Amino acid sequence: MESVVVWGLAYILGLWMTAIPFGGVILLGCGVIAAIVSLKSKRKNAKIFAIAGLIGLLAGFYLQIRTPQPSKIDVSHFIPKEKQEITVTGSVEALPKLTRSGRLQLWFDVTAVGAQKAAGKLYVTLPKVEAEDLFPGQVISITGNLYKPKPKMNPGGFDFQKYLAEKGSFAGLKGTSIRLLDVNQKPEWGWWMVQQQIVRSQTEQLGQTEGALVAAMIIGGQVVDIPFDVKEAFAKIGLSHALAASGFQVTLILGVLLALTKRLPKGVQIGCCATGLIIFVGLTGLQPSVLRAVLMGFAILMGLAVERKVKPLQSLLIVAIILLLWEPLWIWSLSFQFSFLATLGLLVTVPALSKRLDWLPTVIVPAIAVPISALLWTLPLQLYSFGIVSPYCILANLITTVLISFISLAGIISAAVNFVVPAIAKFAAPVLYYPTHGLIVTAKFFCQLPGNSISVGTISIVLMIALYAMICTPWIFPKCRRQWWAFLLVGMSLVFIPAWYVRSNLLQVTALSAGAKPVIVVQDHGRVGLINSGNATAVKFTVLPFLQKEGINQIDWAIAASPSMSDGWSKLLDALPIRSLYDFSGQKQQVVSLKVVEQIAKRTGKYLPIVSGQKIESGTVALQVLSIEPTIVQVSVAHQHWLWLRDLPTIAQQKALGSALVGNEILWWSGRQLHPKLLEILQPKTAIAYSKTIHPETLNQMQRLQVQIYQTEAEGALQWSKNQGFRTSLEDDESDGSFL
Repeated sequence: MESVVVWGLAYILGLWMTAIPFGGVILLGCGVIAAIVSLKSKRKNAKIFAIAGLIGLLAGFYLQIRTPQPSKIDVSHFIPKEKQEITVTGSVEALPKLTRSGRLQLWFDVTAVGAQKAAGKLYVTLPKVEAEDLFPGQVISITGNLYKPKPKMNPGGFDFQKYLAEKGSFAGLKGTSIRLLDVNQKPEWGWWMVQQQIVRSQTEQLGQTEGALVAAMIIGGQVVDIPFDVKEAFAKIGLSHALAASGFQVTLILGVLLALTKRLPKGVQIGCCATGLIIFVGLTGLQPSVLRAVLMGFAILMGLAVERKVKPLQSLLIVAIILLLWEPLWIWSLSFQFSFLATLGLLVTVPALSKRLDWLPTVIVPAIAVPISALLWTLPLQLYSFGIVSPYCILANLITTVLISFISLAGIISAAVNFVVPAIAKFAAPVLYYPTHGLIVTAKFFCQLPGNSISVGTISIVLMIALYAMICTPWIFPKCRRQWWAFLLVGMSLVFIPAWYVRSNLLQVTALSAGAKPVIVVQDHGRVGLINSGNATAVKFTVLPFLQKEGINQIDWAIAASPSMSDGWSKLLDALPIRSLYDFSGQKQQVVSLKVVEQIAKRTGKYLPIVSGQKIESGTVALQVLSIEPTIVQVSVAHQHWLWLRDLPTIAQQKALGSALVGNEILWWSGRQLHPKLLEILQPKTAIAYSKTIHPETLNQMQRLQVQIYQTEAEGALQWSKNQGFRTSLEDDESDGSFL
């Protein structure tokens, strides 16, 4: 068994080491060295280590073989150079799901693009009225715009291109209309029908929000459209596990079925439990967390059949190997990683923690030990991936444990009864509604508390490994368990002290890629400034992820850059306070709404209309408003001058020629045409356009003047620091990838 454990760990480590250049070769070398050392010490495990090194090397090749690649006729090869409508034919792969923008997204198996034969998996979004009645297997044609998915354009941003590639898709389609190719086609039976029935029955009896939550706790949030405000509230305070089908539901299913069949023959009992697990997998889909839980459930049933005690840690390792042999790309899945780490924490830490809490009532001990153990083992990965933590996580889990247990069990029973006697389930609906509503209210209450989430900044992979080493040391070496508090203090110091030191000494300006909207973040030795368009989408997917990655919990000053964008400022204020918000109120339409002003007042900030000639100073950063209409703002950082020109029309540019514009090394503008004389006066060394394209005449003139040109919408976010100068986010990704 020792050899199986070593080889299994070598395989998993071999997959993970593919992130490092020559990672497989390094593992092979380590295995050979360990084998030589074993031979010299006359141990018998030299062969085990040598084979382990070889397995680690081969694991990398296996991952490459299993990584999806577009075929010669993949739909991604048909993406036109210019935007135009294209008709794609194929079949619906899965039920449509609601997106945040109110459209429906689905996976589509392509057979043709226009009249040409094609293949591949396509990510499609459609208007809700067009897609809501579609079902898996339905043959249709979709008309819309075919596009190439974007890579990660900002630090902390979402890599849409990588996400689709891991799913085996290399193109997207923004559909406008569909056409049924067979109006008489009827759906074939599938698990999706049962899923739909469960969701429909729960929402009809409990309401849209409560019903969706119960359905998610039964069959998993990946197949249920949970309201986004509820999903965000649960994620913010560490209750996301309640919305995911996992080991908790498997434990309930096995517990109930074993209790109901305890008087039946062992073969019948095991058969009923196995059937229950298979049905559960069918309803939830092949998700990593579900398969992990179900396979461990089958391990328990096998132990029951042969009357042998199952070793949980060995079972967990074997399950991990089986899943990674079946789908090696799951090594990078956060769902897979969090699921196994949380389970490992429950197996390792809960028993030890329960002994220390034996002075508490027996019923309370698991409610405290389980969330603490799961948080401890998943926190380093959470900090590495998101850089954010909720101080109320353990308390929220402690308070809601009973509710989650009751709702999950009652929901499973309700779903089963709905298929047999729907009338009885309707009468029992209030019993399920009030606990579910109470769970939602509790989650939202914690989200409204001050400091509900704290950004500490994302940590490096080296620090993450160091933190896990400190977590594992007391587990591997029992003599160190009494010094657990020392490991805790060292771990916290490694996270918070370097982060505080870096932020307090950082002078950095970041121009974010935000859909051709002006967004800049200025970090000045702990003080943070923001120039933001206020666009809600940009705030949600660009600004906030960047601020979380950088560990920013407060904005000292902010400038509203565009009119009628108050929704984005509301979202920003819900996440973190703004001490001073400056508004170009000289425009005909005020930038922010009264609601935003009231939010600022509640958060002890101030709202200040900007006037021409106004100066704003914060630390070593100074801003001067040279003009409101047209908008011309000069930002001085470390004796370097940035000039922001916002959508200047030709007439306004001529008026601006008389302004004091000389001495600005960096120009930041929308990419529109600039007056030739204006460029001659400015003579910038660097020009940054927050757009995909730059007007040809302006581009030619800048090239003649030997201006360094950047386009954030094409090259990704641009960062400037005093020591390193300018760097694009894509260049950072390449350097990070080579380091990792």
